[in-house]
Amino acid sequence: MPILLGLDTGGTYTDAVLFDPDQGVLASAKALTTKHNLSIGLKGAIEKVLPHLPAGIRPAEIALVSMSTTLATNAIVEAHGAPICLILAGYDSKALERANLKQALGSDPVVFIAGGHKPSGDEQAPLDLEAARAAILEHAPKVAAFAVSGYFSVRNPAHELALRDLIRDLSDRPVSCGHELTSKLDAPRRALTCALNARLIPQLQQLIRSVAGLMQEKGIDAPLMVVKGDGSLMDSAMALACPVETILSGPAASLVGAKHLSGEDTVIVSDMGGTTTDIAMLKNGRPVLNKEGATVGGWKTMVEAVAVHTYGLGGDSEARIDEHHGFTLGPRRVVPLSLLAMQYPAVLDIMRQQAESDEMVQYRGQFALRQRPLDTGASGLSAGQQQVWDRLADGPVALSDMIVGPAIARNLQRLVDRGLVVISSLTPSDAAHVLDLQTGWNRAAAELAARLFLKRTPQAGWHPPKDAETLCRDVVERVVLQSGRAILDAVINTQARIDDHHWGLLGRYLVQHSLSPKDTAPADDLFDAVLSLKHPLLAIGAPVGSYYPEIAKRLNTRLVIPKFAEVSNAVGAVAGGIMQRVTAVITSPAEGLFRAHLASGNKDFHELEAACEHVREWATATATELAKAAGAAEIELFHERDDKIFEQPGGMKIFMESNIAATAFGRPALATA
Repeated sequence: MPILLGLDTGGTYTDAVLFDPDQGVLASAKALTTKHNLSIGLKGAIEKVLPHLPAGIRPAEIALVSMSTTLATNAIVEAHGAPICLILAGYDSKALERANLKQALGSDPVVFIAGGHKPSGDEQAPLDLEAARAAILEHAPKVAAFAVSGYFSVRNPAHELALRDLIRDLSDRPVSCGHELTSKLDAPRRALTCALNARLIPQLQQLIRSVAGLMQEKGIDAPLMVVKGDGSLMDSAMALACPVETILSGPAASLVGAKHLSGEDTVIVSDMGGTTTDIAMLKNGRPVLNKEGATVGGWKTMVEAVAVHTYGLGGDSEARIDEHHGFTLGPRRVVPLSLLAMQYPAVLDIMRQQAESDEMVQYRGQFALRQRPLDTGASGLSAGQQQVWDRLADGPVALSDMIVGPAIARNLQRLVDRGLVVISSLTPSDAAHVLDLQTGWNRAAAELAARLFLKRTPQAGWHPPKDAETLCRDVVERVVLQSGRAILDAVINTQARIDDHHWGLLGRYLVQHSLSPKDTAPADDLFDAVLSLKHPLLAIGAPVGSYYPEIAKRLNTRLVIPKFAEVSNAVGAVAGGIMQRVTAVITSPAEGLFRAHLASGNKDFHELEAACEHVREWATATATELAKAAGAAEIELFHERDDKIFEQPGGMKIFMESNIAATAFGRPALATA
């Protein structure tokens, strides 16, 4: 029987499962994710699960290793990532104001050069290779990767390909091209998707290299696959070229895993991890996809992925006082102090000293520590950032000791934004330890974390509760309220296309009233508001047992928490198949002329059916080739054609365009003993 090893590297935990396609999960294990060196957490999870291989089965006989990861999603939500240079060919400067492109890029350089194409695929201006050469030589030493997007490159990728080749000639930096990631129009969104892809390359490289090295160490000679955002799998080499495809890899894997673990067909799935809560839906046993493009952390990409709503709320979300919203959680992930004290016992003594002091000190109960190594190939740190980085060389440092001025605070924040440093403070996981809803970490540190939080200066209408236990109950209540609101936001958006920004005062009041505990409602209320889910709520992820029974109760629905819910992502990593979808469009730039826009080049025809047949053959061959490259065996093919024809009054029909797609599907090829 083939034994498969499924892995998931999340923001807090790394999971491993041994999976038999016929019998299901044979064993599971967890280890803490170690962002400063991912191989430590991966090794811990793998070494915990391998001893549970069936009798007579050696690691060398494992037939497949597959992994999902929330690292790409978390990096976008938390605005972490390597510095890049975006080169835009044929764009005008106003493009930065669309699709939130300027905000997404932050301080990363953007270079505008002449070039690009027209909707017909014809060149709108010659490509300025000299300007491109100067920009590449200037920025290559300072960035980790390049992103290239040409105007109407999906109608003709020639300029993107020329820029890609030039970057490869002049530097050793990886490069992402927009036309390779999507075939859809919308130049600013395509540029955004391309930029995110480039920014994620170094992080995914670290993860894949860690897994490959561990496989070699353990004698596992099997294909290594990665879960895509639509729940299908791809070979690790392909993942390195297109890491943006792993946006929502974790949620997609969790949906596939949830189906296998629960047997449910149509359910609302909420996956709560350490950093995010991901809400999606299974319909008739299949993940519902968002073909318009995944939205993560407010960025609307062009990656076809599961229709998931991602919220910055998890077990490790930062409890904080917001000047506008009062006491709230997230969206930033921090290290729970109960976990930090378990890993670094000296932290507990510092927290005790802070709790015993009545002196008004800012940043009590907060620490900083390194999260991962410096970016490979990226520019060096500024002098101030280097000073902060060096201060953290020996482990966590109390912020009250470190931050002695605004300059240090700014330098620390920059390191946090780059994902190099992480903050530790009070989280729902700490509150759950105090209330005995969760065990395993340092409960004493969790209690001190709550006591130190109570010493914060009241603001924004928030007044500290009477004691640490009450504060912790308030934290759990915030998890319930914010999770319930997120679930309602997701289902209302899906059904009515109305997001929470358009609820208005009445909508927000009704949602809040429905989610609030009924025993706290004023006796003189004149009406009640009850919002109910029409489908069961399937909750997965390590923290859900602490919060979701109450969440489901307030949403008036049946709760399903399947066995092995805490490792659903790792199960989904090995339970899925490989799928590659290739699309192309045919336009009519002139009467009687039909132009096929292909990544291999444009081709003109005088008959629509001849053009469609050519595109169908090209898409079939390309999808098959990609599926084989992704590691598929026994490939099945599916085809779609959508002709857009405008009918004028009087019956005259005008051809607009034809979209043709070929989908290749197959199970991963397994290693043979």
